[in-house]
Amino acid sequence: MVTWSNLRTALLLALLSCASLLFAQQGATSRELTVLYTNDEHGWMEGMSPGQGAGNLYNLWREQEGYREHGPFLVLSGGDNWTGPAISTWVQGASMVDVMNAMHYDASAVGNHEFDFGLDALAARAAEAGFPYLSANTRWKDTGKVPEDIGILPFTIIEKNGVRIGIIGLTTTSTPFVTMPTHVRDLDFTGYAAAVREVFPGLAGTDLQFLITHVCMNELEPLIREIADLGVDLAGGGHCNELSAQKIGDTIILGGGYHFTAYASATFYYDPTQDRYVGTVFGTHQNRGGDADTEVSNIVAAWAGLSAEILQETIAWNASRLEQGGILDQLIIDSWLASYPDADIAITNRGGIRAALPAGEISVADIVNILPFDNTVIVAEVPGRVIEQALREGGRPVVAGLVERDGEWYLSGSNTRLMPDANYTLLLNSFMYEGGNNFGMVREADPNGFDTGMNYRQPFADWLKSRQSSAGNPLSFD
Repeated sequence: MVTWSNLRTALLLALLSCASLLFAQQGATSRELTVLYTNDEHGWMEGMSPGQGAGNLYNLWREQEGYREHGPFLVLSGGDNWTGPAISTWVQGASMVDVMNAMHYDASAVGNHEFDFGLDALAARAAEAGFPYLSANTRWKDTGKVPEDIGILPFTIIEKNGVRIGIIGLTTTSTPFVTMPTHVRDLDFTGYAAAVREVFPGLAGTDLQFLITHVCMNELEPLIREIADLGVDLAGGGHCNELSAQKIGDTIILGGGYHFTAYASATFYYDPTQDRYVGTVFGTHQNRGGDADTEVSNIVAAWAGLSAEILQETIAWNASRLEQGGILDQLIIDSWLASYPDADIAITNRGGIRAALPAGEISVADIVNILPFDNTVIVAEVPGRVIEQALREGGRPVVAGLVERDGEWYLSGSNTRLMPDANYTLLLNSFMYEGGNNFGMVREADPNGFDTGMNYRQPFADWLKSRQSSAGNPLSFD
């Protein structure tokens, strides 16, 4: 049966054939380079579904792209490598760096979630990586310099197949609001264009100039137009999990999707006698149908085994899968009030809830997958007007202890209206208390909030255990 996937593959092969012919016509001095691009891997080395793991993708590169180590290939990431499933989060990304080393990544942009475990952890991961972490717009506040002392470089130069490629990295300027703010309080995330222009002279003498960024397409595309005079040959995005391949002017722009479910590629046919590339082919590809690479799969299995005893402890049984964004979110925030009944209200950001609650056995690993961050629960005493402001300006948080009727907020327990000048005991996670998701008004109102030291996932895990479910009597939320 002829499918769109088959037609697209055939078209790409035809384009490759034409480009190869053009390449041959340029003579022996021509050289090719293929870029393989992923982003927002988020630690999903085992795969979101069977057959979509890191080992499958790595072998797919061999089968579809002819990939070989030390060949004319450049493997790049747009960042957010490690925060996600327990196999990565539990070890603060060390497992993910190990896997990316085995997949021979050449460079990664610094994503906002690279800061999730603090600067010391980021420095440790950068030291373990066999590739550089790049961000030209991440700067120490006190010196204005790129923090190379913790393993972040503004750019790197790599030679592949006789072609010298200069690669600049960028990090989303929203980082202070989408990672733990205290982890990056000593850092600035400066404007993209100015940072690129500042470090671009360092790429002098390179044949091709690339950007790898943890920046969404709605910012990356205008950036490429703004710096068109620099002649950037390729720009990769990240942060918004987009899968795309397009061309703006003379620049190829790639988005590699997310969680190892896909990748983007671009092949350059470069002729040094003309000091330019003479042909390109680019596209996107799903991670489907590839047998798992043995070496990568063995590394994944080894890391899974290290944490299996704790992470695989069964704490509940569930009758049917609960997706994030609905009942599950409410159950999580309700569990906070159950664990701290003296509080009036609890709020958490939706972005801190990262996966569904599966059907069947529920393990510690499943809870870490759902709530993967090192956030703790903070207790603050704030007036009602601050809570109303937080609910209005803080990115639609998940709320417990309040109900809204006719545009007014009422306390669930007493059915009394939330009063602007009355003080209430509020629970929120430390990410929000430190200003994440535009929640800085809470700390301003109560700078002495009490850190319970309890991870924000613990109340939900405790609540699940307390239900005393079993395989024969699973939880049901119908």
